[in-house]
Amino acid sequence: MFLQVLAQLTEGFYNTLLIFGVTLLVSLPLGLIVAFGSMSKILPIKVITRLFVWIIRGTPLMLQVISVFYLPGLLFYYPMRSRMTAVLVAFIINYAAYFSEIYRGGIESIPRGQYEAGKVLGLTKWQIFYHVILIQVIKRILAPISNEVITLVKDTSLARVIAITEIIMAAEIAVSRYAIVWPLFFTGVFYLLFSGLLTILFDKLEKRFDYIKV
Repeated sequence: MFLQVLAQLTEGFYNTLLIFGVTLLVSLPLGLIVAFGSMSKILPIKVITRLFVWIIRGTPLMLQVISVFYLPGLLFYYPMRSRMTAVLVAFIINYAAYFSEIYRGGIESIPRGQYEAGKVLGLTKWQIFYHVILIQVIKRILAPISNEVITLVKDTSLARVIAITEIIMAAEIAVSRYAIVWPLFFTGVFYLLFSGLLTILFDKLEKRFDYIKV
């Protein structure tokens, strides 16, 4: 029985890590693109992007997962065939919206005088951003980014709403099937250790940027 339960938990552990890893890998750069859209001087792009961010941030992630999975079938009579794909799409869109606001806040917090100084030195806009602004933005956004990343670890449990066997669902199946409790404690330890490792990682990253005074 122990080996069977362990196999179920391993499957859930794999799905949890997959959702976490793919979401982070895609949503971080996508969020930067969305942030540039939110700050665009082209009004239609700015309005559409901010409306998108407002909708995503204003609705629950669980509802977004359900919508991505079921709406294609209801609207276009072509259902989403992969539950994992639906979960990944919903998570990536959600976290890209949140990351975009963190990026936008970090970029807009830099004094305009630094842009003007860069222009006086003959630098292009991209050179100013890459050589002067970017490192300061990274310093300012590390803390809020770390909070979102740790939240993502726990949000992976929402995949169960469309029957993706992440680690909590795997534990619940084992509990109901074998009338045991320890798999639930196992999931608690997993989340604590995972969040703890991420906290240590981001603490070290923040210390590497201590030399920057912003």
